[in-house]
Amino acid sequence: MDLKEYKSGTYQQQHQYKSFTPSLINQTWIWGNPKINTLLEEANHNIGSLNAFSKQVPDVSYFIRMHVIKEATTSSRIEGTKTNIEEALLKANEIEPEKRNDWQEVQNYISAMNYAVKRLQKVPVSTRLLKETHKILLSKGRGARKSPGEYRKSQNWIGGSTIKDALFVPPSHEEINPLMSDLEKFLHNEAIDVPNLIRIAIGHYQFETIHPFLDGNGRIGRLLITLYLVSKGVLDKPTLYLSDYFEKHRDVYYDKLMIARTQNDLANWILFFLVAVSETCKKGITTFEKIQKLRDDVEGKRIVRLGKKLPKARILMVSLYRNPRVNSADVCKLLNVTPKSANELIQDMINLGVLAEITGSRRNRVFSFVEYVKLFSK
Repeated sequence: MDLKEYKSGTYQQQHQYKSFTPSLINQTWIWGNPKINTLLEEANHNIGSLNAFSKQVPDVSYFIRMHVIKEATTSSRIEGTKTNIEEALLKANEIEPEKRNDWQEVQNYISAMNYAVKRLQKVPVSTRLLKETHKILLSKGRGARKSPGEYRKSQNWIGGSTIKDALFVPPSHEEINPLMSDLEKFLHNEAIDVPNLIRIAIGHYQFETIHPFLDGNGRIGRLLITLYLVSKGVLDKPTLYLSDYFEKHRDVYYDKLMIARTQNDLANWILFFLVAVSETCKKGITTFEKIQKLRDDVEGKRIVRLGKKLPKARILMVSLYRNPRVNSADVCKLLNVTPKSANELIQDMINLGVLAEITGSRRNRVFSFVEYVKLFSK
């Protein structure tokens, strides 16, 4: 299929509205637009650089956890959830009641992402994996009544107060299984020659157009990108998440998807997607560089001043890379020390500029590795 000849689909008359049935995508795709070739080469180069850098960073899995938390907050924010990365790091009892629903959605997404990446070792990117991941995504909170883990059995829509004035109405639920089967086959079809980045760009577009779930389609569709790239070995580690770029260019993101549907212009979406990959890779490399610089400063210059306390300080630092929020009880449990010793070490870390108290209270105080959190908040 030449992208110039692509017909996005057809409208189907339903009761009082028209739904959109996308064309099948499981075929070879070709294009004459040289800009796609240039951006594809650049995106592949940048992914290679990100992979190389992630291999150089010691204990990279510690930092990937923070990438996952950032992705969860950003992808959820696109859908209207207002939890930021600082709040996502808090425990349930530390969240204000009015913010708990948003916080829970982010926690669900973190759990869903972690599950899906681990599950890739046994299950390929498939309907099965997406449903299992979706079940976790909507397991608690507002989405729990929206058929977690199941494709929808009724019509949904995007934009508008009712289906009659909707911006876009995806295909009817009877069409979901064959459409998702075609998408799954396309992602794994070794008989066709389609580069992986082009394949997942088209795959993401198709998933969002099918909108197979009652809720959570945006989050699952964006996670699908990372899962596919990891499964194909394009990414060595799950270090690339595009939600930050999509959120910063939200209107363009939605416009490109809609233009592909309404104007048969899939090439324009692919161009946008490839730029998103390149820019996100560059930002990821910069973040890793800053992490390494901060780590060298903290571990090589600051905590070495602690003398006999240095071994325990190093253990605490490893924990802080995984979760940069701690309290005295956490330190007691981690290091198997008394509350007095825990508080003394926390104070040492405050004096060295590693930790900062963020609650402003005398009891139930929480401390943050602020410099580290800021690297993911920007």
